[in-house]
Order: sequence, then C-alpha cells, then structure tokens
Amino acid sequence: MDLYATELMGAEAWDSQGHFVGRVREFFVEPAAAPNRVSHFLLSRGRFQPLVARHDQVASVEPGIIRLSVSERLLEAYQPNEGWLAVQKDLMDQQIIDTSGRKVVRVNDVELSPIKSNGHVELRLVQVDVGLQGAVRRLLQGLPSALIRKLQLSLPQASIRWEFVNLIESDPLRRVKLRITHEKLEDLHPADLAEMMEQLSAAERQSIIASLDEETAAAVLAELDHRLTTQIVENLDPEKAADILEEMAPDAAADLLAELPKETSDELLEEMPGQEAEEVRELLEFDPGTAGGMMNPEFVFVGEKSKRDEVLAWMRKQDLNLDQLDTIVLLDELAQYSGSVSVARLVLADPEQLMRELRTEPLLSVDPQARDKEVFELFDKYNLRSLTVVDQENRPVGTVTVDDVVSRLLK
Repeated sequence: MDLYATELMGAEAWDSQGHFVGRVREFFVEPAAAPNRVSHFLLSRGRFQPLVARHDQVASVEPGIIRLSVSERLLEAYQPNEGWLAVQKDLMDQQIIDTSGRKVVRVNDVELSPIKSNGHVELRLVQVDVGLQGAVRRLLQGLPSALIRKLQLSLPQASIRWEFVNLIESDPLRRVKLRITHEKLEDLHPADLAEMMEQLSAAERQSIIASLDEETAAAVLAELDHRLTTQIVENLDPEKAADILEEMAPDAAADLLAELPKETSDELLEEMPGQEAEEVRELLEFDPGTAGGMMNPEFVFVGEKSKRDEVLAWMRKQDLNLDQLDTIVLLDELAQYSGSVSVARLVLADPEQLMRELRTEPLLSVDPQARDKEVFELFDKYNLRSLTVVDQENRPVGTVTVDDVVSRLLK
C-alpha cells in the first residue's frame, strides 16, 4: 500500500528493542545517491538531540508508525546537509513545474511507495499530489489515516509523476548540491516555458534562466514580457548575459539592450563577439519605431540568376534557422535588391528554374527610416510575411518579418 507524506509526518518511530525513539519531523531524499529514494528520517523526542535513521535501518513503515531494524544506539545525531532534499521543507506547499502538463503547480502532498530490499523497507517518491485530495489530507492531518482515506475517495485526483517534476531552487550552490537541472525544461516550447516563468517569483525566474543553455534561454527571453526580460538580464552574470544575447536575433538583442541602462548595455556589448556586437550597435542607431529599428540584418540572399537546385544545394550547407526561414532575398548583378522568393515557391519550382522567375510581385521594399505605420500598412495591404529593407543604393540591409510586426503591435 502506498503512503503519503502527511501520514508519515509526526509518525512514531520504534527501534528493534521496542523502545520509543521519537517522532518523524522530516525525511530527506539524497539526489546524488538516488533521486527518488527517501534516504534519511529525522527523529526527535522532547529535549533529546534529534537522531537520523538511514533508509537501510528501517524495517517497516505504516501510516503513523515506523519500526527500525536497529537499536537506537546505532542511530547518528542529526547534522544539517545542504545536499539533502527535505520533503516537508523543500516540497510541501512549494511551487514546481509540471513538465508534462506545461504548468506551474503547488505541491499539497507526496505519494511514497514502500519497497522491500535486503531485510529493510525503502520508500520511493512516486508522484506529487497537486489536487483537492492532497489539500484535504493536509487539512485533516492528525486524524486517523483510514478515516482521511475514506473521505478523500469522492474527491477528484490531480497528481504528477515524480519524473515529470522540475524543482525550482534559487540558490545556485544548493542547486548543484541537489543535482537540480532544467534539462527537461529545455524540451518545452519557449513560449510555454515563458508563460510558466511569468507565474514564478523574480528569484525563481532568475534561477531557471541562469541554468538553461544559452540557445534555450535566448528563445525564452524573446517570448517573455520585455519588463521581465530586462530585470532578468540586469541580474545575470555579464558573461552569461552576453552569451545569451549572442544567440538572439540581432534585432531582438538590440530591442533588449535598448531597454537597459546605457552602462549595462555597453558592458554587455563589450562581452559579445565583435561581429555580433557591431550588428547590434548598428541597429541601436535606428529609432525603434522605424523599419531599421525593427529589421533583422541576418537574412538569406542569393543571385537572381541562380537556379532553384543550386540554391537548395547551397542552403543545405548553411547553418540556417529553419523555423524562421520564410523568404529569400534576390540580388542583381550590381548587388542591388531585385525581389524576393518565398520558400514555398522555391520548394515547388522546377530544378532548372531561375530564381528571378519565382519572385513575388509587386516588388516591395522600404527605407530604414520608414515609420512603423508605413511598414504595418504594407504588411496588411499585401498580406506579407517578410519585407526587405534597403539603403540609399537599393542594397538590402535587413528584413522585417511578420513576427517583428506582431511583436511591435503588442508592445
């Protein structure tokens, strides 16, 4: 029969000689040894020094009572250990991230499964209760377990398996000791992760971003409310912040830096590699309300006389962001803008077809100083997904995408 943490807190502990040792005040998981096993029980009795029973010193566990396989004399005195996860202190009532349901929830109780092993009983964390059943068990804690279990049968159950639980620990040193990683979060869509992070405290958001890889962190910051983004970046280690900015699209990095104090912005630009920093500096020169302030200077361009198969072969060799690749810019013999081709047209074209034969009509472009209102009107009128920005010599310097337009409209 599985047990619950609420049924063990305050349980009586008796040793192998039948002597009362104390009551369970806390129990711990040692992630470095076994991520789901209860490794130690904290036992206290009156004014006596608290003792600790190891998992291999437990003979049996039932609701309200624990029997040990050794004498009290073999138990060690309790010494705090930052490498232990305390179920009562670190789990109960704490917010966690459910990586399966993609949401932030609060833990009401923890379900434990007893397993017999070499003459003793080990408890394994099975799942956390985040629903009404666990809340009722907490509220009625202290009443007979049989009565509580009977009362909860009619209540809806809501639980998360332990392997889908992502703990939040704001202290970097303790996070390492507890072996808490956010690798599971990196598999979530950045928009989902950003939405969940907005429900957390500032310290918890900082903890998550600091422990994500730079590419994931960049994608998440691009989805967060810009006020939260600036708070997070200001409190990051400058080197880590610069690494994240390097992974962002230059226009997104420029928008973020523009929100920061100039001293902080300059410091982060100094930490970034030369080419990436220069691109961002150039974008910061533009008014945010212009096409230049919205554009991304990183775009795919090819010669208009290139054949469709030549372009595809070349693209396969490039390190391109396929999720963002929607349009290819065309250049004429003078390296001037001569049109654009959608990826859909490229894929469906004949192998020998020239790129200029695939370009979209009418031929549209804007000056970097064009106001955002003009850009919005062009996107709306022609149902654009991308618009090329050209300089005074009609050479492309960047592109504005529909994502840039939506982001600007939502600010």
